[in-house]
Amino acid sequence: MDFRTEFKPLTVQPEQIEGRSFEMINEEIEEHPFTEEQYPIVQRIIHASADFELGKSVLFHPDAIQSGIRAIRSGKMVVADVQMIQSGANKARIEKYGGEIKVYISDPDVVQEAKRLNTTRAIISMRKAIKEADGGIFAIGNAPTALLELIRLIKEGEAKPGLVIGLPVGFVSAAESKEELAKLDIPFITNIGRKGGSTVTVAALNAISIMADRG
Repeated sequence: MDFRTEFKPLTVQPEQIEGRSFEMINEEIEEHPFTEEQYPIVQRIIHASADFELGKSVLFHPDAIQSGIRAIRSGKMVVADVQMIQSGANKARIEKYGGEIKVYISDPDVVQEAKRLNTTRAIISMRKAIKEADGGIFAIGNAPTALLELIRLIKEGEAKPGLVIGLPVGFVSAAESKEELAKLDIPFITNIGRKGGSTVTVAALNAISIMADRG
């Protein structure tokens, strides 16, 4: 075999790759419990993770999608727990309606307060965020402590988000934080177990923003 043959790069366009990927997901997912409204979000989560088990573990509050769409169209803020979500999300669709994506975890006052209280920046960032993001979307994919603190603030009536996308990944408190979120009677998108992450949180947020933009 002649290994000196010139390599020819693929010329398939990104839209074609994405389209074919979605077709493959549809072919492989088999039976699932999701509604027609929920499935595009699950589809994008699987596309982002190549993980059908993760996709099938997603849970939706009945009002989650419509509440998320309303939040975006109303120009509500999107709060992310880490910069990776801010970087990966489609800002143009959020900003089109007057919203913005904010991350507070590296703000100097958050860092200082976390040191003073000997706690995590993720926790303090949620305390700061709720003062500015009433009715907004909270997208948490990295820090279970941020999600647990947000849940506490919701239970105490201090936070009233329009939607919580709670998909943190990890071994310590990740699964437990999502179990607690799923018990709340507020709009949420979460999943069962340790899997999750910023990438799939971005996928869910982008799916919601696509729905909001399509009208």
